[in-house]
Amino acid sequence: MSTDAMTWAMDRAPMPRTEKGKPDTTARHVLQVLADYANPDGSNSHPSVLRIQFRSGYDRTTVQRALRRLEKAGLIRRDGSVDSRTRWRLAMELVRPQSDWTDLEREETEYRAAAAERKRRSRSKGVTGGKSVTVTDSKPVTVTGAESVTADVTDSAPSRHALNAQPSRTERRPNHQQPSVNQLHKDSCPPPASEPEPGDESLFDSPASPPELTEEQQQEAEFAAFYAAYPRKIGKGAARKAFAAAVKRGAKPADLVAASAAHRDHWARCHTETRFIPYPSSWLNGERYDDELPAASALRATGTGGYDGPWISPEDPSDYEGDL
Repeated sequence: MSTDAMTWAMDRAPMPRTEKGKPDTTARHVLQVLADYANPDGSNSHPSVLRIQFRSGYDRTTVQRALRRLEKAGLIRRDGSVDSRTRWRLAMELVRPQSDWTDLEREETEYRAAAAERKRRSRSKGVTGGKSVTVTDSKPVTVTGAESVTADVTDSAPSRHALNAQPSRTERRPNHQQPSVNQLHKDSCPPPASEPEPGDESLFDSPASPPELTEEQQQEAEFAAFYAAYPRKIGKGAARKAFAAAVKRGAKPADLVAASAAHRDHWARCHTETRFIPYPSSWLNGERYDDELPAASALRATGTGGYDGPWISPEDPSDYEGDL
């Protein structure tokens, strides 16, 4: 085991990339296993494929493919053989660019800013206007904060302030003296609007109008409806981008939701396994929402409710399964 080789493989070696430009974490793990068996200068690393399988947990095919990708990237090269095992030399002269770290820091900053913005929007959605108060016929209204007054408010004046209601003749103060109308009005009415008391707001103020949804919030609501209808919940971030791209191409959000529900029902009738249902992003990017589906009667004619033709290999297996 070499500390120098391991440090290089974990921190300083360039990150191998897949064909799609994503970090090849499988190949990097295999590179670290090779570094654990190498000399300090990166030479004489010859663990067997079986040993790499045991250390990494990958199957034989995955290990062999990772070795080929590392060799193609120039991170390792063949240097003979030992006991019928390939001997590898690590390219420790290759160093990872500093931009990899700065890019990660920038992505982290953008992620935190986006999370803070989502939290702010979530809080703003939770703030709604005051609810309207409806006074029904013959319901007693009790006013606190001044003299307690109970009155029957009829529907002839539904917009009257409850505090301006005339007292019943049967009501009496605790000392059994009937107050005058002017005194009752003076005790019950709130301060004039020109001199409001700080922090003393009426519960009967007009409710604020509900906030209108922004274009981004409307699109997020439409995507949520689509994602709820689609039967396979995986890759939500990629699905959101694909949904926006489909709408930009001219597809209507309502049509996308309806098409996803129709495909969901079709797959249910055909008893399609989940692993054969495309990712939502692949379904959207491939414009599968325009596909014609066979009628339910045609499926029932097979006797099983499923597809009756020969099996056809998919053109792009990535539509069904992610990268290994």
